[in-house]
Amino acid sequence: MKVVTVVGARPQFIKAAVVSHELAKRHEEIIVHTGQHFDYNMSEKFFEELDIPAPKYNLGISGGTHAQMTGKMMIGIEDILIKEHPDWLLVYGDTNSTLAAALAASKLNIPICHVEAGNRTFSKTNPEEKNRICTDHLATLLCASNQASMVYAKNEGLGDRIFLVGNPMYDAFLQNSGKLKKEEIVLSLLSGKTSPVPERYYYLTCHREENTSNDNDLFEIFKAMQQLEYPTVYPVHPRNRERALRLFKQHNFDKLILTEPVGYLESLCLIKNAEKIVTDSGGLQTEAFFAEKKCITVLDFVCWQETMVANRNELSRPIASEIFEKLNKQQTVDKSYLPFGDGHSAEKIVKLMEEKYLESKV
Repeated sequence: MKVVTVVGARPQFIKAAVVSHELAKRHEEIIVHTGQHFDYNMSEKFFEELDIPAPKYNLGISGGTHAQMTGKMMIGIEDILIKEHPDWLLVYGDTNSTLAAALAASKLNIPICHVEAGNRTFSKTNPEEKNRICTDHLATLLCASNQASMVYAKNEGLGDRIFLVGNPMYDAFLQNSGKLKKEEIVLSLLSGKTSPVPERYYYLTCHREENTSNDNDLFEIFKAMQQLEYPTVYPVHPRNRERALRLFKQHNFDKLILTEPVGYLESLCLIKNAEKIVTDSGGLQTEAFFAEKKCITVLDFVCWQETMVANRNELSRPIASEIFEKLNKQQTVDKSYLPFGDGHSAEKIVKLMEEKYLESKV
């Protein structure tokens, strides 16, 4: 088979890596990077660390409104699909890159495989939710990460297209989480200096517009971390850099360690060795779950219901007292509870694509 894979953001690089390695055994894959995440540590470094081929095409599209970004991506992806004429378009998750690729392929009647299909937050204002729903209804093959996604897809009339495969993020976690030791990490601080990772620390990631578009919400998150016993390592998203640095200096948040974005292996290591996690990332909260770390997710909707058990992952508003209170609640870990598959989702995804491809040729 000839497969065009479209990616644009950190979680997609991670999922694509494990599936790409499986595809490479028997098939031709062409990787297209839309450019949605453009920073080296959030993009190129992931390809290097995960040993996947550099993208054949990089569209270099980032910024602008949702419509501007999606429209530009559709035009670029359509040109590539017409030129390459693939048997499959393969997309992941719920970004603008995902939706743009699905729309372009559907209008060219190219079969679409959507990995992490069926997931729903039921948030009407969340742009990623709209991307997910549209992509699922355009796709030929839906690969679900969890049982709840199967139910949601069936409720939308997609039951004949969706299959439970597990989460490729879990595959990647199992394959990569032991590759780097904490002592090997040198943090690049926003001040221009470097620092080793503290002996004990909390780990914060915060990039969503809901939490970073105004001073108050980010201030409250910083205030919660400042109250904790140990310092907090916070890799700062490029678009949030100015606000984070300004609040850090204005309010003397000396327990926060503001760093440049980190690579995938560094992030996994920081997760595994942290005391606890605070995040607004759908992907990182699952990695915290895999690592059995207590996690507070600063969002007003649930991304992964399976993680919201026994205090392992809890939602919080961007209010310092609430974050602090929930961080101090103890979690209970049941090691037999494995809701995201057996670590072999990549093999299952490729097998399903092969089967559907052969059926189409009969």
